[in-house]
Amino acid sequence: MSQADQSDRPTVLVVEDEAIIRLAAVDMIESAGFHVMAAADATAAMRLLEDHDGIGVVFTDVDMPRGVSGLQLAESIKNRWPGIHVIITSGKVEAGQAAVPEGCVFFGKPYHEARVVDEVRRGLSGR
Repeated sequence: MSQADQSDRPTVLVVEDEAIIRLAAVDMIESAGFHVMAAADATAAMRLLEDHDGIGVVFTDVDMPRGVSGLQLAESIKNRWPGIHVIITSGKVEAGQAAVPEGCVFFGKPYHEARVVDEVRRGLSGR
């Protein structure tokens, strides 16, 4: 697909440090018809957000390397880009649900792909 074709589709940023899980999430969201960008940590995600205006949804894991968690990333996104819909996921359901920033959505792992895709659609429909 050409760059122009991809830019016409809504963009979702997947932030996941585990390469296999990141690739699976990218495939799941691309298969639903969305343009997907990926980052392995919060620092890379912030760079992508600063460089690309078209990101409408961020799908992030909680546990990340290098000191910045997905919850901290979500808080930063909501403060800096309040129009971006943030979906948070974690295998540690209790810890994740207790600390989810306002306006964000949480899915425990393993998550139901159809529910995540529906939430991506919901998040992009408000743009």
